[in-house]
Amino acid sequence: MSGQNSYGYAAPRGVAGGLFDVSPYRIDSRVNGEKQAGAMKFGMGAVQGDSPGTNVALPDDGAEEGGFEGLVMTGHTTEMDVEGKVVIAPLQTVGVLRWGKAWALVASGAEPAYGDYLYLVTEEGADRGKFTNDEDGGLAVNGRFVGGAVSGDLAPVEIFNQKS
Repeated sequence: MSGQNSYGYAAPRGVAGGLFDVSPYRIDSRVNGEKQAGAMKFGMGAVQGDSPGTNVALPDDGAEEGGFEGLVMTGHTTEMDVEGKVVIAPLQTVGVLRWGKAWALVASGAEPAYGDYLYLVTEEGADRGKFTNDEDGGLAVNGRFVGGAVSGDLAPVEIFNQKS
């Protein structure tokens, strides 16, 4: 009698917007305030939108420290579109990690290490909304990296209660 000895479908080390471990966390529901489908992605940082406490948006150069809402989480309820892509649509409800540990998208060129401070990229471009350990990166977030980047653009972070 034979049996399968190996499985080639290992779970990835981390998923953008997924929980990092089973430590306590808080996730609030918010509405995606971005006008373009796919602009906001799982694992990105979000700031208060034009209706604080209701919607969130990607940060811009005018983002202020007290406006950081948290990290956009995957709720495993978003469907693929007809092209096989999973995108967050405008006005779609998303979970936002207010405090806890999760997998975050990291800005290109960032090389975070355990214990590095967390900054949210606010500059217009491909890295806007991603995290970095470079203090010139944008908005300071009350948090830290709890490990280095894996597969280039993903790293575990811990977000603490924000100063407001």
